[in-house]
Amino acid sequence: MDIGELITPSQIRPALKASSKKQTLQELAKFSAQWVEQDERAIFDILLERERLGTTGVGRGVAIPHGKLAALDRLYGFFARLETPVPFDAIDEQPVDLIFLLLAPESAGADHLKALAQVSRMLRDQAVCKKLRGTDSGEAIYALLTETAASEAA
Repeated sequence: MDIGELITPSQIRPALKASSKKQTLQELAKFSAQWVEQDERAIFDILLERERLGTTGVGRGVAIPHGKLAALDRLYGFFARLETPVPFDAIDEQPVDLIFLLLAPESAGADHLKALAQVSRMLRDQAVCKKLRGTDSGEAIYALLTETAASEAA
């Protein structure tokens, strides 16, 4: 699974404004709804349901919210960098500012898990996160995400 297959430069928000975890998820649902042609409320509900199972705040300022929607035909990725970090109930109790949202069809199975693992590996690299935090354009963030994923796959 190539990150470039999940995300395009248009699916990146380099300066998302939100003041809480709930508002962050609402903004991500609204943003992603246009791409997946699904109701933003349905996306938001799926994300909230997943957060109730356990936080997707993986630590070091990173969160990887994800969910499955029956009507999707493929995996979709969305990236957002928050203007101001927000509390996200992360495992290290640190606020989050880098978010990779993953939406998958209910039938995705192993592909969903592979994509989650790849995103998680990539965002565990502090050098990558530092570059993502220092970049202001969606195109540059896209280049970092896809180049990093390609170099890890090699």
